[in-house]
Amino acid sequence: QVQLVESGGGLVQPGGSLRLSCAASESIFSFNVMGWYRQALGKQRELVAGMNREGRTKYADSVRGRFAISRDSAKNTVYLQMSRLKLEDTALYYCNARTGVPPGPVSEYWGQGTQVTDSS
Repeated sequence: QVQLVESGGGLVQPGGSLRLSCAASESIFSFNVMGWYRQALGKQRELVAGMNREGRTKYADSVRGRFAISRDSAKNTVYLQMSRLKLEDTALYYCNARTGVPPGPVSEYWGQGTQVTDSS
């Protein structure tokens, strides 16, 4: 069973930085895509950033230029570096991993989430 364990969340001041980590229980290259989602209170879960196996990245418009997704294959870990944080970045952040490519069979895995909160 695939496990994704997030860490790095916490309180942060506006304009501050934080780095989230997602440690996978197997090689990150076993997944077609890995990424970060977030869910703010009362809102739907949304994609923040994603990276496919080839290293191509995708960002939500709201975080482009402020957040960066990266990976360390030796540690089976994906990171989300968040900079110039805003109040609206407050949310529960989830790591996501997906195998398979639609329309073929797809499996998705989620971490338990790590909270990022604006401290103002």
